[in-house]
Amino acid sequence: MKVCTKTILLLALVSVMAACASLQKFDGAKNRDWSLVEVRTGQQNITIDRSRQAEDRFGEIFTLHFDEERISGVGAPNRYFAPYTLADRQGMSIGVIAGTMMASLFEPENLKEHEYFAWLQNVERWNIAGEKLELHSKKEDGSQAVLIFIPAE
Repeated sequence: MKVCTKTILLLALVSVMAACASLQKFDGAKNRDWSLVEVRTGQQNITIDRSRQAEDRFGEIFTLHFDEERISGVGAPNRYFAPYTLADRQGMSIGVIAGTMMASLFEPENLKEHEYFAWLQNVERWNIAGEKLELHSKKEDGSQAVLIFIPAE
């Protein structure tokens, strides 16, 4: 009986330590500005050429910032914010996005702002790979996407 109890306690401790390590890893993403560079979907990959966007004076689009309780950023062209929560095993959920209501006259790489917002609101988990932040999303229609961000310059 003691061996079983010790095993359960050890497994619980390992699980808690793994969750804490995961959250600490995410802390590196907080209070930084991120720029979207790629969206991978089952149907297509969208690559955003940040240098071309800067030349065209559209460098401040599809950005993301995490603070302790919410995300914020710029779509194309609207500013937005929403609450978010982290969960075990790199889980994440983002609440309803609120923002300004300017008309979008420009869709870089044919990425529509409302699609970007829909993918953000359906994020299920996150990953940090090197210097890149990946947000994995699955919409109600079953379509999946990985939004890939780099630190903003």
